Order: sequence, then C-alpha cells, then structure tokens
Amino acid sequence: MAKTLYSVYVIQLKKSVLKHKKMLNANPERLKSLPCVYVGSSAHSPEYRFEQHLNGYKANVYVKKYGYQLLPELYEDYNPITTRKKAEMLEEELALKLREEGYTVWYGI
Repeated sequence: MAKTLYSVYVIQLKKSVLKHKKMLNANPERLKSLPCVYVGSSAHSPEYRFEQHLNGYKANVYVKKYGYQLLPELYEDYNPITTRKKAEMLEEELALKLREEGYTVWYGI
C-alpha cells in the first residue's frame, strides 16, 4: 500500500477579495504591490485541490469566489511532505513567512 504524501499550496486571489474587512484586518502591513494569496495543505496535489476549491468541495470561501491561479514558485520547494501534521505546520509557517514579506495572506482559519 502506497504511503500518502501531502503538500502545501499557494493560490493567488483576485484583488477584489480586499473588500472583505477580515482580509484587510488580518494583513495590516501588506504591500499593495504583492498579490493576495491563500495558503493551504492537502493529501491531494495542489492542482486537484485548487479545482476542488473552485467547485465548492471543502472550499475556502475566498478561494471559491476569488481564486485565480496557483503560484507554484512559492510552494514547490516544500513538497512532498510525509505527514499531515508536518503539512499543517508548514502551511502555517509558509503563510506567516509570506505575510511577513508583505503578501496579503489567508490560511487555515
């Protein structure tokens, strides 16, 4: 039986997501020049999980409505991940790292 591998992923969101005060309040030091992103983790490939979000399956509301494209350059070096726990920890670490760099970030909340 093959062992399940996990991944983290980053989805670019349309700038119109900024009309939500929760997004703005979570990112008070955002740089307007950097994109808005959602960071997640999954037992599925980033591509498959992105499609699930867009189709409403276990979807984050921001991704379902404002999801634009995957940004593999921001996550591909982290994958694959051997356990769900590590994937969830990396999800938060990556989200906080991107937020510190000035991205407008939403994740696992």
